Amino acid sequence: MNFSSWHPLGVAPNAWNVNQTDADITRPPLEPRPITITTETKTLRLDLAKTAIIVIDLQNDFCHPDGWLAHIGVDITPAQQPISPLNRLLPRLRSVQVPVIWLNWGNRPDLLNISAGLRHVYNPTGEDIGLGDPLPKNGSSVLMAGSWGAAIVDELDQQPQDIYINKYRMSGFWDTPLDSILRNLGKTTLLFAGVNADQCVMATLQDANFLGYDCILVKDCTATTSPDYCWLATVYNVKQCFGFVCDSQAILEGIHS
Repeated sequence: MNFSSWHPLGVAPNAWNVNQTDADITRPPLEPRPITITTETKTLRLDLAKTAIIVIDLQNDFCHPDGWLAHIGVDITPAQQPISPLNRLLPRLRSVQVPVIWLNWGNRPDLLNISAGLRHVYNPTGEDIGLGDPLPKNGSSVLMAGSWGAAIVDELDQQPQDIYINKYRMSGFWDTPLDSILRNLGKTTLLFAGVNADQCVMATLQDANFLGYDCILVKDCTATTSPDYCWLATVYNVKQCFGFVCDSQAILEGIHS
């Protein structure tokens, strides 16, 4: 086999090396970077080389006073609580090459992949402001890809290497490239953050668990505008059925040690 003049194809670790005569499809693994963190149920040893964080729906329509949730009368104060801890956690994760994945509602303009039942969630009478409709305050189309409402709130730090994925259901794995991207990157451990904990975060985390990913809910980087019992049930179910729960400080300490 001619090992000279290799050209990489793909994204490590799911990458080949090729030249005119040969192809190396061994896919060398990434160098392990194990850390230990404390969760609410067990002490975990995980590999940062196989880890990504998914930050869900921290966008204007859910977290800004001029967004859709506030327009329909929801107190969005809880949805803003993850911002500060995430601004402490994300730079440290980036520094150890953990990908930051922003997973936001961002629908097609024609809503052709959105069912009537899903549209009903956002406009139960058919007479209010729902998916794709302009908000009275700023004209932004609700949860539309490319709109102000679908954009991440300004208070959160973003970087060029971050990954952006639009979703169209409460689960970010439904009809999106999220699973393919994670598998290409060789990520098997997923940290979850964002809003709402009991809806889009939980649905995405559950699907991740069903697909075989190891799931960790980062408690102080997650919130909900739902009643407290919804939050308590979410935390309980994650610990009982779908993964682990920790706070961001445990991750920071694990990286630092």
